[in-house]
Amino acid sequence: MLQLMLHAHPRIAIPPETRFVLESYGRRRDFGDLTDPVRRRALAEWITRGSGRYFADLGLDANGVVEEIVAEAGTLGTALGVVFRAYARRFGKPRWGDKRPAYVRNLPILARLFPDAQFVHIIRDGRDCVTSLTEMPWHRGGVNQAIAAWAQAIDHGRWAARTLGPDSYHEVRYERLVADPESELRALCGYLGEEYDPAMTAPDRIAGESVPTRKTWHKRTRRPVGSDRVGRWAARLTPAELGLCESVLGERLRAQGYELSGAPRPPAALRLSYQRHALRHRLAPLRRTAVRTADRLPWTPAVAARL
Repeated sequence: MLQLMLHAHPRIAIPPETRFVLESYGRRRDFGDLTDPVRRRALAEWITRGSGRYFADLGLDANGVVEEIVAEAGTLGTALGVVFRAYARRFGKPRWGDKRPAYVRNLPILARLFPDAQFVHIIRDGRDCVTSLTEMPWHRGGVNQAIAAWAQAIDHGRWAARTLGPDSYHEVRYERLVADPESELRALCGYLGEEYDPAMTAPDRIAGESVPTRKTWHKRTRRPVGSDRVGRWAARLTPAELGLCESVLGERLRAQGYELSGAPRPPAALRLSYQRHALRHRLAPLRRTAVRTADRLPWTPAVAARL
């Protein structure tokens, strides 16, 4: 919904969710020295053809994008930026962005690739997020993974607010956005340095051009914005699931202004099962440190965009 709201702005283009930004960063050593145009071409071919349907969703000419990447500066961020710039150009817009839930766990990487980026983090009641995730056809981790995902997102957001500052990091509250879209979008545009446009409050009008039809779980994007999804957790979560949510997420929920229901604590076996899923979350600070350390190593190749 928020992706479409931004894409409805006359100066901003946000494409369907891509999957080649983080993946190409993870494979950057395979592509080698991108100051070599031959290696840039190999990277460009992988983005446009090796990343499958995600590039195809952008509606761009693959050959043209390949040649544009080869002609630009030799960094990974530049190559990725060329793709998004081409997508924005398709709509006659000067600014572009990208949306993907995994980005909140990889903000240091994105800041390396795009040093002038502005990050927008939408926050929703964790219990509603758990409810929504467990209903998704692609979600395989059950309630434990859904709870851990929200905890991670909130903790990474706290880190970003402290580290990136208000010029580079902005939070949008889901419940306020659906209740009063104009007020929240005006504040968001102020952060982005853009004029507010009323078209942003009707994302359903452009959902057909920006949401692939195969993503049936996004069918609600074709309906007007409303608050009917707020508080669904009360009817959808079992007492044990709600108890686990509030036991694990209670401090974070309160810090974000969400009231707890007072559900009883779940059995110890459920809490132990959750802790196994949350182990990766505890390693997140180490991953962030590793990325920042890599920036300072003398042999680390430049990745920042130079469009």
